[in-house]
Amino acid sequence: MKSIHSQRGVAIILVLLIVALATVLATYLAKQQELWQRQTESQFDHAQARRLSIAGIDWARAVLADDARANNTDNAGEMWALRLPSMPVDNGEVLGVIEDRQGLYNLNNLVRNGVSSAPDIAQCQRLLSLLGLSGELALSLADWMDSDSITQPGGGAEDSYYLSLPEPYRTANRPLLELAELSQVKGFDERSVELLRPFVSVLPLSLPVNANFVPAEVLVAMIPDLNLSDARIMVQQRRGNPYKDVPDFIAHLPRPGMQVNSQDFSVSSQFFWVTGRARVANSQVTTEALLQRINGWPVVVWQSLQ
Repeated sequence: MKSIHSQRGVAIILVLLIVALATVLATYLAKQQELWQRQTESQFDHAQARRLSIAGIDWARAVLADDARANNTDNAGEMWALRLPSMPVDNGEVLGVIEDRQGLYNLNNLVRNGVSSAPDIAQCQRLLSLLGLSGELALSLADWMDSDSITQPGGGAEDSYYLSLPEPYRTANRPLLELAELSQVKGFDERSVELLRPFVSVLPLSLPVNANFVPAEVLVAMIPDLNLSDARIMVQQRRGNPYKDVPDFIAHLPRPGMQVNSQDFSVSSQFFWVTGRARVANSQVTTEALLQRINGWPVVVWQSLQ
């Protein structure tokens, strides 16, 4: 009799264990299902955000193409240059921003056809000085990009310097592709790159600077006779009265007879920086692209997704 009761007790315990195991298993499967569903939804949201972000780049290309058909000048008062608020989409928002890049100082001008350009190095050194940075940075950057192995006197750096580092590497011997490359060049650090960022660009062509967008500091770097206070007045005045052409820009210089190379300036741009940002639910994607407007239609020179 005792054995029967004992067997029944064991059976009940076994049933309870099976029920408990089934409950744990069901709970685990339910949680896995919920996790899988959340991951699937997150992946879908991310894919949607990615498509919307890229669509922001395509929108910018269409806007710039329309602008090219309307006129042959570019200034901060045009529709493409206006900062529009983000637009709501289903379960999120999307934003597209277009910025001129031809009004900035092109660092790739330091080397032309593989050879360091002394006049451009001098301009860059004036800009560096205005920003409180060492002029040696222009020399090391020129050496980084030029095709020879001759070190610029006064602070340059060629392969012999970089190969002596704890983690050695060689100079690029080519133009910069993006501003982040400066971190590899002798003398540049995060602070100097961030100080330069509002004033410089990295473009594949040497083109005139757009006078309707050029910062005051870059104006002073390019026109030795110009001081910073006068340059800032010119920048302020052009906001309501952009330059129609290069002679108009020269006519607005503070003093007649100032030494300025008219071929260094223009009032139109080929290169633009576009940021497309999209959010769907908790997923956010940012697309950045450098566009070149050729014959009225912008093509993508460089693009990244984050």
